[in-house]
Amino acid sequence: MSLVHLEDLYILVIVILRIVVMIHGLNSNCNTQIFAAYVMCTAQDMDAVRLTLEQIDLIRRMCDQYPELELATTAEAMRNTTKIACLISIEGGHSIDSSLAALRMFYVLGVRSMSLTHNCNTPWAETSSVFYSYYKREINGLTDFGKAVVDEMNRLGMLIDLSHTSLATAREVLQRSRAPIIFSHSSSYTICNHSRNVPDDILLMLKKNGGLIMVNFHNGFIACGGQGNVSTVANHFDHLKHVLGAEHIGIGSDYDGATGFPEGLEDVSKYPALIAELLSRSWSEAELAGVLRLNFLRVFDKVEEVRDTLRNTPPSEVQIPFAEANNSCRVELKPPVIPQMRNDFSVHGHSPLLSVSALFWAVLPLHYLLLHW
Repeated sequence: MSLVHLEDLYILVIVILRIVVMIHGLNSNCNTQIFAAYVMCTAQDMDAVRLTLEQIDLIRRMCDQYPELELATTAEAMRNTTKIACLISIEGGHSIDSSLAALRMFYVLGVRSMSLTHNCNTPWAETSSVFYSYYKREINGLTDFGKAVVDEMNRLGMLIDLSHTSLATAREVLQRSRAPIIFSHSSSYTICNHSRNVPDDILLMLKKNGGLIMVNFHNGFIACGGQGNVSTVANHFDHLKHVLGAEHIGIGSDYDGATGFPEGLEDVSKYPALIAELLSRSWSEAELAGVLRLNFLRVFDKVEEVRDTLRNTPPSEVQIPFAEANNSCRVELKPPVIPQMRNDFSVHGHSPLLSVSALFWAVLPLHYLLLHW
């Protein structure tokens, strides 16, 4: 999510939810919109944390200001609200500045999902992108601190999002996480061999993990840069269904994060065309109900179950080694070195302390006289 005005964001939400209701016949008490508190990864090592806080503040103010909206932080709240539930995610682990304490504070503010990277490496996880040169290293997956991030997200009950991560990072996370993970906006690598998409071997790991891949509609990921259409997108759905089953698929269109979409799926008003196409390809209404909503809720439920099993696990005290996240904006916590004061006030070789002492004894009799005048 880019920086937007509150009113514009609200209008976008209403449009999206009306389309979902129209497609799925949802009751008024089961609507949800996930908002990404997105900050460009080039803010890493600078003010990414502050910018992320400002995005979270925007989302929370919007959910408070409009009576149709309500902040949701649990799967139960998503099911039970009579309003449109707002779920907050963070897009890019650079937003926590390599700090588990920052991660926990974002959770307190209502964040329930985070992608481990965006288009830049973090000091502890690798991106699928080659745009930027941040934190290039020989280790291509998770560092030890990256593993601690995964463990702490499991403990908190936060959804781990692997869209934008490298294949090596995705594999390591899927092997380590106790909870299901999501690819919030990725598609099939077999249909379009883009680095942002997911190959079949990782899809099989995702199936074993119990997680979810939410299909991205961007032409670059659907048609490998060509002009796609509704049928092109449906081909991704069909392949994913073949490899891991309809219960592990969702929609992650990326309308608010990209430009250039398939003909006939230019915006959310065209969702019915995709549903009609999938119905014509023998997808059942039950499968599509899962794709539109229920699969995500199942994954969120399981993430919370894992959290509950870890309730007696204390918060992690792991800190990233200073050398791994060293930059000009990071302070190494150690006792300060206090510079020795210059002896500018000394007279005839006497120290400033002696001069002050002499002054004290000179003033004391005057003080006595004033008190007893």
